Amino acid sequence: MCGIFAYLNFNVSRERRYILEVLFNGLRRLEYRGYDSAGISIDSSSYSGSDLNRQIFTPPLVFRQEGNIESLVKSVYQDVDATDLNLEESFSIHAGIAHTRWATHGEPAPRNSHPQTSDAGNEFLVVHNGVVTNYEVLKETLVRHGFTFESETDTEVIPKLAKFVFDKANEEGDQSVTFSQVVIEVMRHLEGAYALIFKSRHYPNELIACKRGSPLLLGVKELAEEAGIGASFNDTKFLSSNGQPKELFLSSDANALVEHTKKVLVVEDGEVVHLKDGGVSILKFDQAKGKRGGTLSRPASVQRALSILEMEVEQINKGKYEHYMQKEIHEQPESLTTTMRGRLIRGGSCKAKTVLLGGLKDHLKTIRRSRRIVFIGCGTSYNAALAARPILEELSGIPVTMEIASDLLDRQGPIYREDTAVLVSQSGETADTLNALEYALENGALCVGITNTVGSAIARKTHCGVHINAGAEIGVASTKAYTSQIVVMAMLALAIGGDLISSQERREAVIDGLFDLPSKLKEVLKLDQEMKDLAKLLIAEQSLLVFGRGYNYATALEGALKVKEVALMHSEGILAGEMKHGPLALVDETLPIFVIATRDACFSKQQSVIQQLHARKGRLIVMCTKGDAASVCVGGSCRVIEVPQAEDCLQPVINIVPLQLLAYHLTVLRGHNVDQPRNLAKSVTTQ
Repeated sequence: MCGIFAYLNFNVSRERRYILEVLFNGLRRLEYRGYDSAGISIDSSSYSGSDLNRQIFTPPLVFRQEGNIESLVKSVYQDVDATDLNLEESFSIHAGIAHTRWATHGEPAPRNSHPQTSDAGNEFLVVHNGVVTNYEVLKETLVRHGFTFESETDTEVIPKLAKFVFDKANEEGDQSVTFSQVVIEVMRHLEGAYALIFKSRHYPNELIACKRGSPLLLGVKELAEEAGIGASFNDTKFLSSNGQPKELFLSSDANALVEHTKKVLVVEDGEVVHLKDGGVSILKFDQAKGKRGGTLSRPASVQRALSILEMEVEQINKGKYEHYMQKEIHEQPESLTTTMRGRLIRGGSCKAKTVLLGGLKDHLKTIRRSRRIVFIGCGTSYNAALAARPILEELSGIPVTMEIASDLLDRQGPIYREDTAVLVSQSGETADTLNALEYALENGALCVGITNTVGSAIARKTHCGVHINAGAEIGVASTKAYTSQIVVMAMLALAIGGDLISSQERREAVIDGLFDLPSKLKEVLKLDQEMKDLAKLLIAEQSLLVFGRGYNYATALEGALKVKEVALMHSEGILAGEMKHGPLALVDETLPIFVIATRDACFSKQQSVIQQLHARKGRLIVMCTKGDAASVCVGGSCRVIEVPQAEDCLQPVINIVPLQLLAYHLTVLRGHNVDQPRNLAKSVTTQ
């Protein structure tokens, strides 16, 4: 969804040009999340006026532009040239904020872009990720108090509410009201999900960040350590106002921090992070504590520890590839190896073949006693869970149900104390999945998280879980996270069913299959050129049907989703068993139909499906196991894609790769942006 970035330098001289470039580059690192406009705010100067003891701070500068970040960069430098703003002016301390917006309330336009402001003087500025659900009520109240609104956004109520709170406190004689007190009073009136950063001319060189539901991280870079002074990693030292030169960063994503620092703090819901004088104060918001004796409350501070990012800059670069999606498709042999590292144990004897999932070991007995297992996810994560459902049912003997997160909440579907709810999300911040998690917790279910993001909301709020270790995924359309999710859920099935003697042989076969997956993925990636050639044949098509069943029904859904996400082409995944119940009416000699018919228990049924489609002159593309071309291609009338055979429950990991490659090449050939498809965001943090 929206991207937030902020940069504050303290006791280290930085020119305005440098500050601008740090903010621009921070936004570039967030581009992949999806956006349609962007904006930044920096200081015009440190003060104006002749009395140096009474500095009068001039309004901050605000630049906003619809379109991509380079459009913003161009417009900023045009404005700089027009106003003779000195880019070489140096600041020993300066706080700048930046934002990429994905339109929810109001069309993409400069007036709706962030930072949103309180008034013409930019007394309070805010960047926001999320949705304020009660903004209309707040707007009506503020209009009655004389405020004029310029945008259609829900965000604009926030800076105006901050100004209202600040002005009210000063009218009542509270001249010492702090920035954090103002923000906490604003939070008290907000409903919905948000991550916010506040900047104000009344509190120069300070920033306030807070969150409820949307992700936010603080990065700390101690420059004394870089200079070789020998500063050691010490939480108190790094967060205190010790006068040492440092740079502080706030971001909605670790990708924008890793090139600057690996020392981070994941901001928790309800925390207010105050950056002032080079120090970081963390306060805990309490909805119940309001004004006391006519003055704003002063919340207690909390102690938090910094953690180290397990990420390298190379992970967020394209390397030798033209696009992130292409890179991530080809990274899958390595990402799967990392996903399985240390978790699969295979020695010289049969007894040594086992799975170790450290995050679940204390809860396995509870899961095994579950009345049912409920998979909850959205989009690609839902499809990955669907692919893993059969093996989980087979090895555990526990009924497994599937829930799309938003639908579960809409229906208020039954969740019981005897259930195990498995929440699947690449980002760990998906709004619908997070709300479903809260619902499952309220109903007493054991909640298991499967995410790709350490420290994410789902990782923190679930009782236990497994990190998929797929590495940073930049492309909006998930590829390597999907295959790693399937592998993790297959390992989950092995762990849950690990005490059943009757399934020992099957478990060992699956473990052997998991070990062989990376090499088979390398083999299937050799189909790259073949899928590009197929894409050339389909470039002008308007629609594509994908038929699958059994383990590969999920493959049909996910393959179709990839094509529609990035190639912007209508594509539909269909359960082959339902072919006669409607979809068969679409079949003619012009509509391309992709049939997944690899060797498993459903193979003979898929052969029958192919025969029926051929009888109706269907334009067939068939994916089959190597050596099966003659068995699936009736009279040589269809195009065949042969893939290596894997254990049936792991075959979806192999089979999805050609469809990922097809979607990628279709997109590039059709001239669309493969990494940032229109209208889509990487992390869907609003409902």
